[in-house]
Amino acid sequence: MSLISVNNLTFGYDGSLDNVFESVSFNLDTDWKLGLIGRNGKGKTTFLKLLQGKYQYSGTISKIVDVDYFPFEVKDKEKMSIEIVNDIAPSVEDWEIIKELNLLNTDCEILYRKFNLLSGGEQVKVLLISLFLKGNNFLLIDEPTNHLDSETRDNLVNYLNRKKGFIVVSHDRNFLDKVVDHIISINNTNIEIIQGNFSTWKENKDRLDNFELTQNEKLQKDINRLEVAAKNTANWSKEGEKSKYKTNNNAEGMIDRGYVGHKSAKIMKTSKVMEDRISKAIEEKNSLLKNIDRSDSLKIIPIESRKNPLIFAKDFQVEYGGNTIFSRISFEVENGDRIAITRKKWYRKI
Repeated sequence: MSLISVNNLTFGYDGSLDNVFESVSFNLDTDWKLGLIGRNGKGKTTFLKLLQGKYQYSGTISKIVDVDYFPFEVKDKEKMSIEIVNDIAPSVEDWEIIKELNLLNTDCEILYRKFNLLSGGEQVKVLLISLFLKGNNFLLIDEPTNHLDSETRDNLVNYLNRKKGFIVVSHDRNFLDKVVDHIISINNTNIEIIQGNFSTWKENKDRLDNFELTQNEKLQKDINRLEVAAKNTANWSKEGEKSKYKTNNNAEGMIDRGYVGHKSAKIMKTSKVMEDRISKAIEEKNSLLKNIDRSDSLKIIPIESRKNPLIFAKDFQVEYGGNTIFSRISFEVENGDRIAITRKKWYRKI
């Protein structure tokens, strides 16, 4: 067991206004079976490339194991499959290769066929066993179930259940549930790691989202109520200050300005307390909903588009034998229109 430590990782693409990752830190145990999840565009592929050292970044990524990526790029696909395995894992014994294929419920006969003649599922198996046999490495497995039939997928699930030390990216939630024991989630504002499979993560995420939505709604109501109360209190305070200088028509002749001033100051203090409560509620509200994904509804509003007319007429008039057949009519005829003309009217049917 060892750790992959990520400290203060910051990365952004040249020309981009926002960084993909901003000062993120976490540790990964190389014995874990991790599922990497996140919405498209959140940085899953970028993160895998950073672990491979393909991009420059600020911060540190510390590890004492090699990092290998699947699907592995095979340069000479004309080679026999056994040669491909030996190229990737040169110190492996034949019996170890056969053992791994047995775990995948696969005949070792495929080792003695050219790699480019194998089916897609067979190529996946050859590359995966090669990378696992290499040893002292941590695998980054990107969408391994693409184009696999259900039987091959089941074999892959059983195989990965016997392994450890990998991150797998897959849009197949059922597959993730069966093969991972930790989830690393790239969220809107942070990277989160939890113990469990996808369903565990989803249950926790839904619970947190619902709590934040409820808390957000409650805080908004409190803010609205406090703002109204603060405004009314401020108005009362101003009116109280003005009343100090008004003449009272009672027998004493003057208002007790000290009493009114004291009352006005008390109201202003209450108003200040309300403003502080509003600021605190707004600050708490702003810390919510940052990792809730929203999907805006797509509205399609069609606009009329007229084709180039075959015939265009304006104030059209026809006379025949001294008689007016059509007088001052306007119309367009488009391709595909059917026209019917009588002595008094013309009709267009589309």
